[in-house]
Amino acid sequence: FNEALQHFQTTDLGDFNPLTCVNIKNILIFNFMTPLSCSDAYQSNCLNVLGVMSLFCDSVGSLDNGQSVHMRVLQTIYRKLTCTRADCPRYGPHWENVGFQGADPATDLRGTGFLGLMHTLYFVMDPEILPLAREIYKLSQHPVQNFPFCVMSINMTRIALHALREEVLSKECNRRQQVVAVLNDFYVAMFLHLYQLWKSQQKTISDSGYVLKEVELFAKKNPKQILKRLEGYLKERRAGTGHRTSPDTLSHSNPSTGDTDKEMNFTGVCELPPEMEGEARLI
Repeated sequence: FNEALQHFQTTDLGDFNPLTCVNIKNILIFNFMTPLSCSDAYQSNCLNVLGVMSLFCDSVGSLDNGQSVHMRVLQTIYRKLTCTRADCPRYGPHWENVGFQGADPATDLRGTGFLGLMHTLYFVMDPEILPLAREIYKLSQHPVQNFPFCVMSINMTRIALHALREEVLSKECNRRQQVVAVLNDFYVAMFLHLYQLWKSQQKTISDSGYVLKEVELFAKKNPKQILKRLEGYLKERRAGTGHRTSPDTLSHSNPSTGDTDKEMNFTGVCELPPEMEGEARLI
């Protein structure tokens, strides 16, 4: 994840101005103890420290087949979720197995840009939260309670971006003097909340709109609380004390994932069979 993040932070953003995409006037820059402004400090530090803001726009940071890092991100997500070592083609129905809507994952990234994939990458690459990602993925494959995992993940990113734009996360960003890390944690915390609502209340895909709205309203109203609950969940997991299924405590059962994949390496790029490339389609 850090390797992919560094790629975007060192990318030439040209005339890109993050203020046109995200309201960050109340987010501080590391040790700068004054709000951001269009000053020299802003010009020299904002794009360096918050260069990842390029991911936060609809028109910037889209999936580029010519970028090896982009393709590696996509391959890593597929491998980590499916526990396979095999490369998969850039286009094809296999992407529906991990919860994209069709043969081309890029078609699902409207509204979040590449950050929609970066958050999913973070979820499957961090060893502490990978078990949670696989539990959610397992539920997404349930014969009755199934849902498209990656599309749901992108929706979590969309809500997180809206929360950032609406300054819901500004206080936490300032407290921790971080932006990306706070956004990552908020994304995971919301996904955990959604997972436990979905599982404990036996939701199905027909309930998805209502559940997403409920998660969004709760998370935006209680950002500190939902982040604390994620912290508590991870602390319980580290202690091996198990989890209850009540969404009020954001705890749940801890079924064995049967995971034997110990490698946490960012995967390489597969050779794309030309006959697999084609137009994207929706279900």
